[in-house]
Amino acid sequence: QVRLQESGGGLVQPGGSLRLSCAASGSILSINVMQWFRQAPGKQRELVARITSGSSTGYADSVKGRFTISRDNAKNTLYLQMNTLKPEDTAVYYCNARSLGGYDFWGQGTQVTVSS
Repeated sequence: QVRLQESGGGLVQPGGSLRLSCAASGSILSINVMQWFRQAPGKQRELVARITSGSSTGYADSVKGRFTISRDNAKNTLYLQMNTLKPEDTAVYYCNARSLGGYDFWGQGTQVTVSS
């Protein structure tokens, strides 16, 4: 079992920055990939960024060059640095951990609102 707790969401003006954190606990060694997803009202949940156990990263086209995913293994924490935020980035952001067996664990989500 893996438990995930997101933090760092909030209200920010367009062009601003936020850093999301996701603290992981439990069966950490079983985690293969960690990811950030987001879901805007009326839309499907979409993958934003991912990082593997080997620290390879990948991003959705819509956030490339603006968002950076990273992990601190010593703190069991995943981060998402979000710069140059746009109103269309407004969503609930979810942390996801995928185990070696392909099982998904989810956090409860944190709201990010980009508005003037």
